[in-house]
Amino acid sequence: MKMKKIILSIIAAVLFSGCEDMFEPAVENYRDREEMYDEANFALGILLNGYTRIPTNSWSFNDVATDDAVSNDVNNGYRKMATGTWSAINNPVDFWTTGFAAIQYMNIMLEESDKVNWSSNADLKRMFNDRTKGEAYALRGLFMYYLLRAHAGYSEDGQLLGVPIIVKSLGSDDNYNLPRATFDECMEQLNSDFAEAEELLPLDFNDITSDSELPEKYKGISKENYNRVFGAYSRLRMTTRIVEAMQAKAALLAASPAFNASNDLMKWEEAANLAAKVIDRADVTFAQNGLEWYGKNGGITNISEGTNPAEILWRNNISGEENSLESDNYPPTLFGKGRINPTQNLVDAFPMANGYPITDAVNSNYDSSDPYKDRDPRLSKFIVYNGSTLGPNSTKITTIGSSTSDGINQTETSTRTGYYMRKLLNENINLDPTTTSTARHIIPHIRYTEMFLTYAEAANEAWGPKVKNGNKYSAYDVIKMIRQRAGVGTTNGDPYLEECANDQAKMRELIRNERRLELCFEGFRFWDLRRWKVDISKLTESAQGINSSNQPFNVENRNYKDYMYYCPIPYNETLKWNELQQNKGW
Repeated sequence: MKMKKIILSIIAAVLFSGCEDMFEPAVENYRDREEMYDEANFALGILLNGYTRIPTNSWSFNDVATDDAVSNDVNNGYRKMATGTWSAINNPVDFWTTGFAAIQYMNIMLEESDKVNWSSNADLKRMFNDRTKGEAYALRGLFMYYLLRAHAGYSEDGQLLGVPIIVKSLGSDDNYNLPRATFDECMEQLNSDFAEAEELLPLDFNDITSDSELPEKYKGISKENYNRVFGAYSRLRMTTRIVEAMQAKAALLAASPAFNASNDLMKWEEAANLAAKVIDRADVTFAQNGLEWYGKNGGITNISEGTNPAEILWRNNISGEENSLESDNYPPTLFGKGRINPTQNLVDAFPMANGYPITDAVNSNYDSSDPYKDRDPRLSKFIVYNGSTLGPNSTKITTIGSSTSDGINQTETSTRTGYYMRKLLNENINLDPTTTSTARHIIPHIRYTEMFLTYAEAANEAWGPKVKNGNKYSAYDVIKMIRQRAGVGTTNGDPYLEECANDQAKMRELIRNERRLELCFEGFRFWDLRRWKVDISKLTESAQGINSSNQPFNVENRNYKDYMYYCPIPYNETLKWNELQQNKGW
């Protein structure tokens, strides 16, 4: 279609502020592209369309397609995916249409922004134009990252391919039959877009108090005008700090075994240094509330005007007062649907409080008859197990040997594994129909803990466990800090960590496990298993629960093939365009 007529949702009539967080949807309009030149709010709608398509605007809970969780919802797409229905036609992790639609909007914005009358004031017009183009470049790079994560892979002839690179808006007369660029070419384009964004965007959107704080390129512009464009009012939009974090995420993807078959150590080094840059810029101590940023003590209740708790680098807008997450995941006796059920597989991944894995029969002191005694404190923070308390009244939840609806498979909303998810839930919320309450929620796009874990993984691969290579910390230092915050190994010096510190392979497994625990239920595990290219036996590992004898039992068999490390190109796209090669096996 020729984009002379653009069908889009105008997202905001005015610039979204940090106070109200981001934007409110408006009515759909059929508009001529040229109308944006004298109607800045219309142009803004095109840009903001990109923000609405960011995948982390909502929780995916793709953990259900991994060894970490199952769902009691028979219609859950990830449940069906894990048990054998995944195909190029039925793909719950597809990002093709969303990603390229967003890129189309960003290309329009980059082509037209110079023509938009952003303001009658020349200084303001220049700055609004710079900011808009910077955001568009940043978002285009971001969407390339998510397209690569979801669709890059090896073709039948053995090429590591990414996606078509499209850097101009396409009309009805343009050629849509485009081949996939190589993965490396896509990474080059992504990094080029991020570099352009960094030239145009501030590190953060903050008000300045004097003209002396003006960036060199805006010297002579009043601080009042500068603050109108780059001040606190624009928080939550793309910034250089966010771009740098996205660069680190993309570099980690490119360095990972699935996309780095030769194990080029320079790629690992690049990812480590980029993550270190993000961490060092934060100039904050390791967030002690980083484990519970979402809950009673996480700092959410009182944040306002686009500010973030120390743990969060970038986030979505604050939700209104609601309780849908709790309604979906509280156990049935708390009037919830119990949708996400952590597996015994995940529970077993939590070490003992002394730091040893429970599989270490000599040192762990694990007691299978009392399996939750002296465990990693994160287990009770993230997962509801038999005898846990939950909710505003600290209600005891009995999942084993229970005739209540909280027991295993008692009703369609009961747990299938003997566990319920606690992480992400606001336990102040009451779902009792007589006293129902609500609360605000946020969804982080990027947490600092993710950046620390990115650094640890990349640094260990590049230099080994204890080498800093000019940075302030090593992989070992980061993991020690994370485990100490969690309360692991704090009473005995964490001898298991010290063992791993002398063995790169053991440290690799520890880092991967810490990432699994720290980021559980946040949409990482599905992608991590694939970029690590773990043994196929790990992808097909049966999801397990626990019975009344504290013994594991099989809950759900997983059906993945060895080509499913890489996700498919949509079948209908490969039918339409003969230049579009499918990933091998699909």
